[in-house]
Amino acid sequence: MLRVFTGLFLVLLGCGTSLLLLQTLATDITTITYLLLAGVGLLFVAGILSVVRSGRWLRGLIAPIDDLLDTTDRLAAGDYEARAPLQGLPELRRLAASINSMADQLDRSAAQRRGFFANVTHELRTPLTILQGELEGMLDGVTPLSPERLQSLLEETRHLSQLVEDLRTLSLAEAGALELRREPTDLADFVHEVAASLRNEAERAGVALQVTAEDGAPPAEIDPLRLREVLANLVVNALRACDPGAAINIGYAHDLGGHVLTVTDEGRGIPAEQLPAVFDRFSKGAESNGSGLGLAIAKELVEAHGGTIEIESRLGAGTSVRVDLTADA
Repeated sequence: MLRVFTGLFLVLLGCGTSLLLLQTLATDITTITYLLLAGVGLLFVAGILSVVRSGRWLRGLIAPIDDLLDTTDRLAAGDYEARAPLQGLPELRRLAASINSMADQLDRSAAQRRGFFANVTHELRTPLTILQGELEGMLDGVTPLSPERLQSLLEETRHLSQLVEDLRTLSLAEAGALELRREPTDLADFVHEVAASLRNEAERAGVALQVTAEDGAPPAEIDPLRLREVLANLVVNALRACDPGAAINIGYAHDLGGHVLTVTDEGRGIPAEQLPAVFDRFSKGAESNGSGLGLAIAKELVEAHGGTIEIESRLGAGTSVRVDLTADA
């Protein structure tokens, strides 16, 4: 803009001076006057050239802005592949880079959303197909009606019910609408209770379930039902990863930083390439028969308590999951 104002100033200055000199020429034209007139003419031409150059500069400024506006309009319309060219002033380049970064995030979110719906459809289709086939067979007289088959159908309906509840919990947690009913809880007793509720399942799998809990720690303000869901999910995952004769340890400790819960197993471990995605929705190993939502829900519930969850694993050497809750949790 400074170039524009400078050019206009030079033009006006040249015009004004020319008028004064013409008035002078009307009475007495001298050599000095001619020289001054020539100088003013040059000044006038320089002003015109400055305005022209300023116009080019303005076009160079406006063009990148037009590109930025076009990119944002395309993004608003749902075209998440739109990207802004990095051009123009440094400030415009930074703005374009920020818009492109936002576009990358929108593109990833859209891909995750498409994958989520595809996975939900797949997980719902399997039990529904089984139920439909079995019921049609019974109605047609092809499949005999027996307590065993009815029990199988009941298990499929339970699977569906659990899947729907998992999706509801995950949706509420991600929306920040999950209500926690906190109450003072002795986490040492809490860990022993969770272990007791899972001990029969561990015995059927031939796995030793152990507890290492620190007594005498101050109570934690938690939602016992939700945190029980987290701990039970971690133990069940560990049971699935363990062969008969292995052991699982549920631990609890307290320090000035907060409350720490751990679940450590002697199972088959997780391949290194799968670790970064273990907390993603529908992420599961080839041998898993679960929905792939358990760890995603566990992460959301722990974070709703203001805590963090981490996992370490080595293939063939077992897995350890650590839940850190703040001191005032």
